[in-house]
Amino acid sequence: MSLLFGGRQQGAAQHKVGLLQRFLMFFVDHLRQAINSLGELYRVPFASLMTIGVLGFSITLPSTLYILVKNTEQISAQWQQASEISLFLHKRVSNANAQQLIKRLQLLPEVADVKFIPADDALKEFQALSGLGDALNYLDENPLPSVLLVVPTSKHSSPTAAGLLLDKLRKEREVDIGKLDIEWLERLYALLNITKDLVNMLAVLLFFAVALIIGNTIRLSIMNKRDEILVMKLVGATDSFIQRPFLYTGFWYGLLGGIMAWVTVALILLWVDASLQGFMQLYQMNFDITEMDTGMVFMMLGTSVTLGLVGSALSVQRHVREIEPT
Repeated sequence: MSLLFGGRQQGAAQHKVGLLQRFLMFFVDHLRQAINSLGELYRVPFASLMTIGVLGFSITLPSTLYILVKNTEQISAQWQQASEISLFLHKRVSNANAQQLIKRLQLLPEVADVKFIPADDALKEFQALSGLGDALNYLDENPLPSVLLVVPTSKHSSPTAAGLLLDKLRKEREVDIGKLDIEWLERLYALLNITKDLVNMLAVLLFFAVALIIGNTIRLSIMNKRDEILVMKLVGATDSFIQRPFLYTGFWYGLLGGIMAWVTVALILLWVDASLQGFMQLYQMNFDITEMDTGMVFMMLGTSVTLGLVGSALSVQRHVREIEPT
């Protein structure tokens, strides 16, 4: 309750304010307090940059790891031979029967592509790679069977789905042996899952630390303005009016920290791209690193602003109410 303007409040209740005028006053008041809170940051540049830097770098680390995990998934998706199933056909199966089997397999929803390697082509390839040369010409017959290389779709390339597809293909009457390097696949997907869990856990811990740091920064600002808050409450200012500039301060911390994280992540990706291209050339693969799209940029800025508002709100709700004139 104001000690100086109690009578003025009764007179103001008799004056009616229009809806449009009330909205304009609300908008102008918020805009003024937002600009003033940004000016407060400008007046203490070193402390403000320290807080913005902590927020920005805390968001940079999980964001960069998240993008790298996405790129790792993209690379693993290109390594389709990891989930490629080799079907060795019976020797009695002719090329015509093999073609009929290929047509049946291509109709399966789990299969993306089927490649046929005739027995003669397999022998020629083995002859070229083994170094045995003309020694294989003394064989009475070709010991190698015809082979089908079955590539599952991306949806069915996980270890479990690929294993189920292998069991299904083994039941075909033309198939003698089916092979799949399932252990290699399990290691790859297990490593990706562990990396995702670590990124999520690290992000939660860093976000919690950022909220606490911003809350402590706002608390110190409230303590420095204790006398000013007491005077404002004596002349009738409400708690929400006093709290609003501090909330806008948290908003500016979050927005500027998010912009810093955005720029930092872009520079890191630009730096990593050169090294990654050299690595991919060793495997004769073309790969363009996945950069931040518009949705991820807005998500990063939104997360940063939310952390700033949450940290400031936790501190403001408690400490402003504790300051009361006696």
